[in-house]
Amino acid sequence: MEIEHADISRRRFLQDATAMSLAIPLIIQGKDLTLGMKQESNPTPDSLPQITIAGRTIPRMVVGSNQIGGWSHNVRDLTDAMTDYFNADRTTAYLRRCCQSGLDVWLGFNSGVGRTALQNLQKEGVKIRVYYLTTLDESGNIPKDVTEFNPIWLVHHGNVTDDLFAQGKQERVHDFVKKVHDTLQIPAGVSCHNPDCIAYMEEHGWENDFYQLCTYYLTRPKDQIRAKLGGAPLMESFLDTDRDHSLAMARQVKKPLLLFKILGAGWLCNSDASVEDAFRTALTGIKKTDGIIVGMWPKYRDELSQNIAFLKKYGQV
Repeated sequence: MEIEHADISRRRFLQDATAMSLAIPLIIQGKDLTLGMKQESNPTPDSLPQITIAGRTIPRMVVGSNQIGGWSHNVRDLTDAMTDYFNADRTTAYLRRCCQSGLDVWLGFNSGVGRTALQNLQKEGVKIRVYYLTTLDESGNIPKDVTEFNPIWLVHHGNVTDDLFAQGKQERVHDFVKKVHDTLQIPAGVSCHNPDCIAYMEEHGWENDFYQLCTYYLTRPKDQIRAKLGGAPLMESFLDTDRDHSLAMARQVKKPLLLFKILGAGWLCNSDASVEDAFRTALTGIKKTDGIIVGMWPKYRDELSQNIAFLKKYGQV
């Protein structure tokens, strides 16, 4: 995903107007619109780096879903722009192209356009592997909606993980891992933003099969930020020292780890060079058995082809 800080220039207005004028003929010709203004061929999938988690071999890059769901970690207008773009047809076309390119694992969501896209792909016979972030419900059970479409595994939601650990209720997260194993008999992961959560799980020998870790500790309490910096940002904080800490944690643990938000929720997308550097830093900073999760918003450029190129360049195992 790319977030640009420049104001809306006359050039951008003309670009958008041109894209809108092309929309009707593209639809008539049955073209894939998910690339925005530039139509590119699918990257070849046969040379994508692979890793294995709990006996399942997957691409080293998992497709994220924040842009599809509108979780922009930014201003309301950007959130609205993302959800306006990712309607059901574009979401289906985008995920289809990801699968055709070899990225067939999606950290998805089973509601709205996410569920519609999965239903469409299932009808088309497109082989996509999905999994979800979730928690136990109030009765201590796994919600039924996250068992649809045969998820390859389930992962405890990172924000909830951080909150429960902060409240001293981390055993609820542990219960989730055991429930997924015992009830569904599929792998279970734990996601978090605070690397200290992983340190605790390692120390206490939890049975989770893998971890998901945010590159940046976005859920750090404001008072801790003030104590650290003397002040606190109005919104989320993306500290380079957090990235270093997360990379160190990934290398320290033996279990596989999926690192997410390597692009800082778009703050590292102001140039192709900064995107490439983010991929290089992440893929060379984690273990060879680890992977990354990257969401994309292909409205203005072919982010899929670009990201796959960087995955091949820096992610070979």
